[in-house]
Amino acid sequence: MKPCLQLVFFTCIFLTWHAEAEFFTSIGQMTDLIYAEKDLVQSLKEYIRAEEDKLAQIKSWAEKMDVLTSKSTSDPEGYLAHPVNAYKLVKRLNTDWLELENLVLQDTTNGFITNLTIQRQFFPTEEDETGAAKALMRLQDTYKLDPETLAQGNLPGTKYRSSLTVGDCFGMGKTAYNDGDYYHTVLWMEQALKQHDEGEETTVSKVEILDYLSYAVFQFGDLHRAMELTRRLITLDSTHERAGSNLRYFEKLLEKEREEEEKEKSINKTMTATEPVVQNGAYGRPLDYLPERDIYEALCRGEGVKMTPRRQKRLFCRYHDGNRNPHLLIAPFKEEDEWDSPHIVRYYEVMSDEEIEKIKQLAKPRLARATVRDPKTGVLTVASYRVSKSSWLEEDDDPVVAKVNQRMQQITGLTVKTAELLQVANYGMGGQYEPHFDFSRKDEPDAFKRLGTGNRVATFLNYVPSRRTPE
Repeated sequence: MKPCLQLVFFTCIFLTWHAEAEFFTSIGQMTDLIYAEKDLVQSLKEYIRAEEDKLAQIKSWAEKMDVLTSKSTSDPEGYLAHPVNAYKLVKRLNTDWLELENLVLQDTTNGFITNLTIQRQFFPTEEDETGAAKALMRLQDTYKLDPETLAQGNLPGTKYRSSLTVGDCFGMGKTAYNDGDYYHTVLWMEQALKQHDEGEETTVSKVEILDYLSYAVFQFGDLHRAMELTRRLITLDSTHERAGSNLRYFEKLLEKEREEEEKEKSINKTMTATEPVVQNGAYGRPLDYLPERDIYEALCRGEGVKMTPRRQKRLFCRYHDGNRNPHLLIAPFKEEDEWDSPHIVRYYEVMSDEEIEKIKQLAKPRLARATVRDPKTGVLTVASYRVSKSSWLEEDDDPVVAKVNQRMQQITGLTVKTAELLQVANYGMGGQYEPHFDFSRKDEPDAFKRLGTGNRVATFLNYVPSRRTPE
């Protein structure tokens, strides 16, 4: 499944057979207490000023959150359809609210900390924030979006625009860095530095940004730029030990390169210098493990293989009655050819809005990280190439499940007796399922052995687009 902003779909997979001093003894000493008390009063005043400042910060935060949550709760699905809103929601709950908790923690009389502590067990974790950041990067790559476009929130088809701050961009870059992804580290640290240079207020220092950026650039073999960025860092903080050490190291490497070049020239040999791959002013995106990556992402952008006019003439729309199935004779389904070879068809209005909402209602409490079946052991496990949550519904859960199963049986002509349970999957923000086979191949003979049935012969997908409100 392609990376998407938000999608819910239902599938049915068919199978074959499958811490004392005596001060009262000395007035002199007691006079010391007078001054101590004076000092305590001064400290108390400083505390009051600090508390007032703290309350002002809390009030400002509350007002900002009041405005934001009023907007988001008015249309949750529409608000979360913008991936930046989804990322910042996860980041606020995992990071920003924790910072507010540390600010408020000195005063536990108003019950806020108790409530926050209780609620926090349900908050996103560090892993969630990392996942949300990676989802934004996945969308960035798939739809060829530059960091500035994402940072400004300029995404087509989204209603609630939201922008990324210097801190947000820095967080994105750190996530990539911690994952060894220097390509995205460079992109997001550069964006953080750009917004910082433009005067945006932030608690993140340029030194921090340059520290990450210079090392990531070095990883691309760009010694000259790594040295330039490191010198800029040292200009801002001459006591930065790591930067000084890195600069000396870079200079040694550069000198070594020059010596090798001179040596090659002295023996009249042609030397091809290894330069970092740069595309449109940015380092080239490294190749990854998926051979079909370019085609896969092109399809997501709607840049799929174009069909010739001659082949298009072989595609038709019709009413489908399931080979004169008695249940479909009076109310057949609208069927449209999507592709000729292999033959792919689309059915319209297979489920009513009421049935869709009922199934989503049943599935939501049960949603859990989706798994894949290990081809060698047949055991279900999570995988980075499948990012979604799913749940499985039985016909005994609600009559609507049985109705939907029966309807898929009528359309396909296949029996649901050996089919797997109805699966409800939510891909959410930047979710994906990379190209894969739903059926087991020759080198995976035991993939579905635990099910007690045979191999999968068909997958029926019911796509449910996220609900959008009118502009």
